[in-house]
Amino acid sequence: MPIHGINHVTIIVHDMDRTVQLFVQALGAREEYRSPEREYSKYPETFLRIGDLWLVVMEDAHIQRARSYDHIALSIDLEAVPEITRRLIEAGAEVVPSRPRVGAESASVYFYDFDNHLFELHAGNIADRLRHYSAARQGV
Repeated sequence: MPIHGINHVTIIVHDMDRTVQLFVQALGAREEYRSPEREYSKYPETFLRIGDLWLVVMEDAHIQRARSYDHIALSIDLEAVPEITRRLIEAGAEVVPSRPRVGAESASVYFYDFDNHLFELHAGNIADRLRHYSAARQGV
């Protein structure tokens, strides 16, 4: 198959500086590139690297985004959940309760950025979840 992963994720925000600071301060993102003008793209943009993720933050001062459950889930180590949660709250993100989970799903932290993008920091993996779902179907 020619598709072999996510290349990058782009979000449009009202205040690029504020959103970039959230990701740098709370999640340890590294700023790789910043264009305060529409140099190469439709909007001013900043490229962030969070682990292996290339996150592009673009600024449109007129953006208004409704909340939904559409979200981006980033992998996190289980032991980092309390510290990351604390850092998100300190950075001004709105941390919201996780949905009820079974043990095989592990832990998640959900938060909204300042423009209603929902992010999930998830400590589980697909293999564990599928094993659990398969066992539940078989009545094990």
